[in-house]
Amino acid sequence: MKSFHWLVLASIAYLYACEPKLPITVNIIDAGQIHTLVTDSRNPSAILTQTGLILGPADRLLFNGYPIQLDQSLPSSRSYTLQIRRSVIIHINGEVIQSSASSIGEVFLENNIPLYLVDTIDPSADMPVTGAITVNYQPSKNLLLTVGAKQLQLRSNASTIGGALSDSGFSIQGLDTSKPADNESLPQDGQIHVIRVSEAVILAQKSIPFSSDFQASSQVELDHQDVLQPGQTGLSVSRTRIRYEDGIVVSRQIESDTLVRSPQNRIVGYGTKVVIHTAVVDGVQIKYWRAIQMFTTAYSPCNSGGDRCYPGTSSGKPVQKGVVAVKYSWYLNMQGQSLFIPGYGYATIEDVCGGCVGKPWIDLGYTDAQFQQEGGQWGKYVNVYFLAPAPSNILFTLE
Repeated sequence: MKSFHWLVLASIAYLYACEPKLPITVNIIDAGQIHTLVTDSRNPSAILTQTGLILGPADRLLFNGYPIQLDQSLPSSRSYTLQIRRSVIIHINGEVIQSSASSIGEVFLENNIPLYLVDTIDPSADMPVTGAITVNYQPSKNLLLTVGAKQLQLRSNASTIGGALSDSGFSIQGLDTSKPADNESLPQDGQIHVIRVSEAVILAQKSIPFSSDFQASSQVELDHQDVLQPGQTGLSVSRTRIRYEDGIVVSRQIESDTLVRSPQNRIVGYGTKVVIHTAVVDGVQIKYWRAIQMFTTAYSPCNSGGDRCYPGTSSGKPVQKGVVAVKYSWYLNMQGQSLFIPGYGYATIEDVCGGCVGKPWIDLGYTDAQFQQEGGQWGKYVNVYFLAPAPSNILFTLE
């Protein structure tokens, strides 16, 4: 059975080999002219040679509208129609290209010139090439857009940053800015940074402290104070504008500081009213109009801290028990006033104490002999009583 199959195949091959080749009609269209050739060859190169047609380096041969290689055999058929596309000169931005492509887009593809949707090309890429033509081509630029922490690759042939951003859908809005600015040309390095800008306004209240005014009051007892009018704090409101760039605070600006309520000072009355008091001190009944807690020290003619002994006082009386000294400003007003000092007794102000500063201070006079016996007990605070009657030249405030 197998030998029979081989016999059939061999017979068919013999018959086909012995069959005479039928003539083939070839029509070749070249630049509007039709060349007809009857041949038994299906080789394009041999067919062109028989017709005497020559292809230039950039010319191409088409079969059924598709390019075919010269050494590529045509399929079995009784007739063929071939077309020769002659190359033409194409100028692209000053560059001369010779091509037989059917469209401008195909010219770019053959010459490895990339085309992007945002490129500008005139005439358009789908325009057929029928002869020499000049193409104006403006390629888009590759850009890296940074928006906050995100980066986006994009292409644009816009003339400005704003145009490129608009093409990509990232238009500048509100307070947003860009680097470079939106009216500048596309940067050489292709880097564009869109800065998202926002602002917030903060209103803050601030308390304004009041101060105290002092005034004499005959309704308040001497050496006492009373609030005649309470103080009230003021109020101001500040308006601060905070600017954020990509979520980061870049500036704080106080736009206004409005006074809402002025502070009202407190009025404190210091007493000028003299009140006579009665008390028993060291077993002695006294009447006094002022009592002051004072720091006490003692001195005598030869124990006054001077370079020699000084037996006299500023008023001319001798230094002895019963005369006391105060600071100079008090002495000018209080000289001769009668006092009662617990542990010391009755006294009058007759001398100036040069060292009695910084606090209410009184220096108690003694003779040198008395100083040796009693002077060491002082250096402490006691209540000093100013005895009635009150003088007419009273110091209402003691400093």
